[in-house]
Amino acid sequence: MRKYIKSILLIGIIWSVTGISCKKYLDRDPEAIVSEKTAFKDFRSFQGFTEELYNCIPDFTNRYWTNSWNWGDDEIQSTVENFHIVNKIDNGDFWGWQREFDGWGAGFMDNAGANTNNDRMTKGLYPLAWYGIRKANLGLEHMDLLVNATDEERNLIKGQLLFFRGWFHFMLMQYFGGLPYVDRVLPADEAFRLPRLKYQECAEKAAQDFRAAADLLPVSWDNTTAGAQTFGKNQLRINKIMALGYLGKNYLWAASPLMNYASTGSKTYHAEFSKKAAVAFAELLKLTESGSAPHKLIPFEKYSTNFYTVGQNFLIPGGTEAIFTGPYWGAHGSTYGTAKQYTPAVVGDGSLIFAPTANYVNYYGMKNGLPIANSAQADPAGSGYDPQSPWRDRDPRFYNDIVYDGVKVVQGTLAANMEVHRYANLFTNGSYRDNRSGSRTGYMLYKFVPSTANNFDQGWNYGQNLNIKVPYMRLADIYLMYAEAVATGYGSPSATVESFSKTAADAINVIRDRAGVGHVAAQFLASTDEFMKEVRRERAVELAFEGHRFNDLRRWRLLAEMPYTLKTAAEFDRASPLDPTMDKKLNKVVNYRERVILQRQFSEKHYWLPLKRADVNMYPEFSQNPGW
Repeated sequence: MRKYIKSILLIGIIWSVTGISCKKYLDRDPEAIVSEKTAFKDFRSFQGFTEELYNCIPDFTNRYWTNSWNWGDDEIQSTVENFHIVNKIDNGDFWGWQREFDGWGAGFMDNAGANTNNDRMTKGLYPLAWYGIRKANLGLEHMDLLVNATDEERNLIKGQLLFFRGWFHFMLMQYFGGLPYVDRVLPADEAFRLPRLKYQECAEKAAQDFRAAADLLPVSWDNTTAGAQTFGKNQLRINKIMALGYLGKNYLWAASPLMNYASTGSKTYHAEFSKKAAVAFAELLKLTESGSAPHKLIPFEKYSTNFYTVGQNFLIPGGTEAIFTGPYWGAHGSTYGTAKQYTPAVVGDGSLIFAPTANYVNYYGMKNGLPIANSAQADPAGSGYDPQSPWRDRDPRFYNDIVYDGVKVVQGTLAANMEVHRYANLFTNGSYRDNRSGSRTGYMLYKFVPSTANNFDQGWNYGQNLNIKVPYMRLADIYLMYAEAVATGYGSPSATVESFSKTAADAINVIRDRAGVGHVAAQFLASTDEFMKEVRRERAVELAFEGHRFNDLRRWRLLAEMPYTLKTAAEFDRASPLDPTMDKKLNKVVNYRERVILQRQFSEKHYWLPLKRADVNMYPEFSQNPGW
């Protein structure tokens, strides 16, 4: 923190007034380097100053050549390399998020050369969050200098600054717990002794910023006079929907068992914080469902456009469903890296492969909405699951996200000697199964890449205009967080928030209706505890591999509990030779079983990431997280 907080928060003012990268919205007034009064005098100059904050948002999908952002029980990497943070997390080495322990510089959490330029590889959450907090405070303290501006323009500037101050604090808090909430520019001659607050104390301060931002900002910049200058190109601009989304998420995280335990000693949900979260989410959903906001769920037939676009001049994905995402730097950001990290080397262009774990794939239940009780046994509860036909009648999202044995991978021409690899040979000892450079689990992940992402169809070629980018927040997540907040705040799956008619169960069913999945079964509506099983499973499926699972398991205090510490592989044999003309969903297997690849040895200390040693040694009030 000597480098990131003291240097950035105290003396970093020089960086902003002279400007590092403030040209994203409108050209800065060249006189801004001379006078603060000139730099902040009008909307053009002040927005140019504010714009640098967008370049503090890491692109976790494309931060490095290959990218690791799923650190729960959901994903495992091939063994050819071990530098990615998921390997360190698997080994219980949570120091691995820090650049001092990341020799490759591959993670999005930290970066030795953090910068707000247009280089995706210079973005590190930890240093740029502190920098962003300081910059937001600097702007807020100079609002009185914005004299040549309309009320609308002043609200746009102030709303953005408040949002970013809250957002950067929230992003740090969710990994490290309560921190100092820095809400003013610290004088250079002032000793930095701000104590760590309890998590919920921090959350209350972040909530004030998010609430104030929501009250100041429009639903869409396109509907403002100032936003008309960039009409049709305002999708990334901070707006009311973003602020409400994070207001609710901030409250829900504060309500969750881990954060409540850290603040009050209780390992249950904090009902009042849950209620506050529910109210914020309801306010957002009323705007989207009434048509007052442009956000809506993308139809399932276009579901993939949430995460990638093809042939659209590298259009940022997300469409009407994305709520918050950051800038995209460079057309090749996806094509040279992320696009190639899911295809086994036998038909791919790389050996570092991320694959979904078999234990996680089990969360994709049946089309009728019922869960799978045991992947190795027929389900006596009536879901219809059969381990001899494990791909039949599954949740449609399973077929969208997961490549299973027998699925056609290479679509185009293959040499005769390669024809045997056209279909995914994911059975035990199949050609796609390779610990070093293939799938270790019997499954492949294609949620974020097109079916042509292989070395023969070249779906990742530059000419395909492929852009992969997973959003930080999308509308489906809001529905699921609303369901969790209502159930835990009001104590029932059938509860609602005043002036919003949807129950907690209704919110989950909205998401299931989009995918064509059966509604939450009656057996899960009898109590909040039973309902939460389906809330957790629905988050696992709908938000699969989008970077939420690790923090979900942590906040639910399940990360260190069985079976969430296990990562397994599916082992099976084909019942008969593959028939290319047969519907692959109906393929039969024999000897289906799960094999434990690893069991993560976690303890209480692993619920929080360790802070940097140099930071906690700066002064006693900034203490290290327990156990580290």
